[in-house]
Amino acid sequence: MRLALTSGRTRREIAEDLGIGLSTLTRWLRQERDASEPSEAPVDVHAELKRLRRENAVLKQERDILKKAAAF
Repeated sequence: MRLALTSGRTRREIAEDLGIGLSTLTRWLRQERDASEPSEAPVDVHAELKRLRRENAVLKQERDILKKAAAF
């Protein structure tokens, strides 16, 4: 990837040197670009963690209630 992005050579030249098809190199470059772009709006990590911990506590309580009810 770095070679294709920084060498100043064409993708076709790089693909030939590597012994791969141009479409393969193009797909790899697209996948790398897509992976490096943020896919979602930034999330406040602390707020999300707090919300998930609350949700987890509620789910544990519900599970415990159901376990007790199933024991009867």
